[in-house]
Amino acid sequence: MLTLAVIILLSYLVGSFPTGFVFAKLIKGVDIRTIGSKSTGATNTSRLLGTKIAIVVLLIDVFKGLAATLIISRINLGDIGNQNEWIQLIAGICAIVGHIFPIWIGFKGGKGVGTGAGMLLGLMPLELIMGFILFVVVVALTRYISLGSILIAVFVFAALLVESLYLKYQVPISHFVVSIIFLLAILITHRENIKRLVNGTENKFGQKPA
Repeated sequence: MLTLAVIILLSYLVGSFPTGFVFAKLIKGVDIRTIGSKSTGATNTSRLLGTKIAIVVLLIDVFKGLAATLIISRINLGDIGNQNEWIQLIAGICAIVGHIFPIWIGFKGGKGVGTGAGMLLGLMPLELIMGFILFVVVVALTRYISLGSILIAVFVFAALLVESLYLKYQVPISHFVVSIIFLLAILITHRENIKRLVNGTENKFGQKPA
């Protein structure tokens, strides 16, 4: 089980890289976890550092999930079988856990959207791209990034259901598992956002932190 242990550890450590925290410290000298939503993700970064830096943060966070899913999962030290989607799933989930609970900064990180999107991009790119289009439309109309993020997770799971039940595609079980895990992770990490959305007090894109 040495190979699996190495994959889990490396995926977690890569996911743990606190992108938004590092950029905020280098550019502003500020702990981003003390402002806005207190998240190290791209949305909170945009409030402090602007959209351009936030996009860079998002791309790095996406790459963390993608690298774990497509690169780290391929490590083979000879004690497990050929790389497969279940190993990719494990690697991607460990990267998400690392992003949400980064060891480098006291286990207080982001909400898992960017890194989770990277994992989905590696496993099911078509569904993720369609979900991203929905995200762009929702954010453009409402300016609520949290709502767009939640709907991506809902859309991916719903898309797999439609493909399986109505289009009769042979959707791998691992895809359903990862979509459910991603959806639950997004709902849990966005529980405060959901409350604010319901109450009409959620921060909008471009709004400065309190």
